[in-house]
Amino acid sequence: MAMMEFVLAFLVLATVVIFVGVKSVPQGREWTVERFGRFTTVLRPGLNLIVPFVDRIGRKLSMMEEVLEIPSQVVITRDNATVTADAIAFFQVVDSAKAAYEVGNLEQGITNLCLTNARTVIGAMDLDEVLSKRDEINQRLLSVVDQATHPWGVKVTRIEIKDLSPPVDITEAMARQMKAERYRRAEVTQADGEKQGAILRAEGAKQSAILQAEGRKEAAFRDAEARERLAEAEAKATEMVSNAIEEGNVNALNYFLGQKYVDAFAQLATAPNQKFVILPMESAGLLGSIAGIAEMTKDAVAQQAHTSATPKVTRAAAGTAIPPIGPGRPAGT
Repeated sequence: MAMMEFVLAFLVLATVVIFVGVKSVPQGREWTVERFGRFTTVLRPGLNLIVPFVDRIGRKLSMMEEVLEIPSQVVITRDNATVTADAIAFFQVVDSAKAAYEVGNLEQGITNLCLTNARTVIGAMDLDEVLSKRDEINQRLLSVVDQATHPWGVKVTRIEIKDLSPPVDITEAMARQMKAERYRRAEVTQADGEKQGAILRAEGAKQSAILQAEGRKEAAFRDAEARERLAEAEAKATEMVSNAIEEGNVNALNYFLGQKYVDAFAQLATAPNQKFVILPMESAGLLGSIAGIAEMTKDAVAQQAHTSATPKVTRAAAGTAIPPIGPGRPAGT
């Protein structure tokens, strides 16, 4: 009976020793081990053994990234404006021994560091810079806080400003300022548009005037050239008529005068302000000119027929006169 009690007691003691000496650490956690109150080692995730009744578990730390809410606070900027700011911090324990024994309250320490450094960073900036440069504030806070928490075995990965709220009166003033700035930009844009439009219209008028001047210049040149050619033609015609008169052919002069007379009469007849056409007394001269033109036509036809009928002409003897071929004289006489 005593033997059975001894065996039972031994089994109970062994069970207690195994329970005390075997430790199972979950994933993402690390436990510190203290022997008689002094830190000795760190238990990693998995099954670990410690000395029963000599070693004990000191701190149980999470090695995962943690999120820490930074409470809001009122901060005065460099231009004496008040801003209510809050933030959020992300940190991770990289050295469990330092995190357990270098700081008494890790989360409170990080919170206070974020609060004090936020006042320092925001207080060194103007209100406009605070509202427009959040990334710069985040970077400066992260650099300062991460450097300060490095001895604690903590890595601060990110610090983000969640909200920046200026007072209501400052918000209304900023809204009015923004509205006035928008109106100013609109006025400037409209003025620039009108300026560009006036410049383009002036350039168009200038180009139009240049093209019109060039057109008038070209037209004047063409008119002068046409008048010059017309004068040359008139001079040539006058020269031919003069030569014909010198040769004794008065019909050429009649043709020339008759043509001028007919043109003048046609212009008189087609004038828009003429309702009646009065023939002048010199109409007989007009008819005579027309008859002269007809006579010239007959002479030209007769000369062409004579040339076709007699291709060879016998030279007359010296001193013998050859009578001219006239309208009333046959060609063989």
